[in-house]
Amino acid sequence: MQSPERRRSLLVLGLLAPVVGAVAGLVGAIFRLALKQSEQSRDILIGWAHGRSALGFLLVVAACGSANFVAAWLVRRFAPHASGSGIPHVEAVLHEKIPPAPPGIAPVKFVGGILSIGSGLALGREGPTVQMGASLAYFLGRILGCRWPECRVLLAAGAGAGLATAFNAPLAGAIFVLEELVQKFEYRIAIAALAASAAAIAVARIFLGDAPDFHVGTLHYASAASQPLFFVFGGLTGLLAIAYNRALLATIAAVGSFGRLRVETRAGLIGGAVGILAWFAPDLVGGEMGSRKA
Repeated sequence: MQSPERRRSLLVLGLLAPVVGAVAGLVGAIFRLALKQSEQSRDILIGWAHGRSALGFLLVVAACGSANFVAAWLVRRFAPHASGSGIPHVEAVLHEKIPPAPPGIAPVKFVGGILSIGSGLALGREGPTVQMGASLAYFLGRILGCRWPECRVLLAAGAGAGLATAFNAPLAGAIFVLEELVQKFEYRIAIAALAASAAAIAVARIFLGDAPDFHVGTLHYASAASQPLFFVFGGLTGLLAIAYNRALLATIAAVGSFGRLRVETRAGLIGGAVGILAWFAPDLVGGEMGSRKA
């Protein structure tokens, strides 16, 4: 028989997991809508600026640089753990390598994500929604008096709900928690993640609709004669991936060489560079599927 304490814990988790998911779904849905609006606003600005010649060019570069400057300042000043994707931070907390971040991380991640992604940086929406969902879930558990084992489960469930909202995929949210974050099967976390992801999708679809995010056409079987080409294509893609990773690491090292510059200044310079790219090739910037890409 289960002890009264264990039954209480399961009851608390059963009641709170859907609440956590609903909160994560609400915040994630608003975040997605805000990202879409910010990308549309950037496109409108670029279109308007192209009619202003050099002045318009400077305006786009300054706007992108300033947005990233402010985003970096918010992170450094109020929530250093909000830097980066956010998923490695959640994973480290779940494995008890670092303490949970304070609740202020969620608004910083929200605003910083809108500014950076909206200004053209090629960042995904899943990292911010996962970290915001996890942070809000942990905060909710703490204010309701839950102990760390229960808060840990809620944190994992909130993270899964965030991913589910990011991609409109409830099952993927629960699988992500077990496969990527926890890296083992824990039935309490599995049940809580499923409940939270389902609640998150139910709330998010009120704002986002229930249409699938990605449309894949009918795939036809390749002929036997063309199948060797897949090996060639796989090899070329692997070489391209190696080149991309090396270029990415070289870029990170190059940015690190400007260590004497404040992080806000570096972010502003990167944002300005993205603004230049946005001026000449607006379809190459941004991390969301805005109206012009839909």
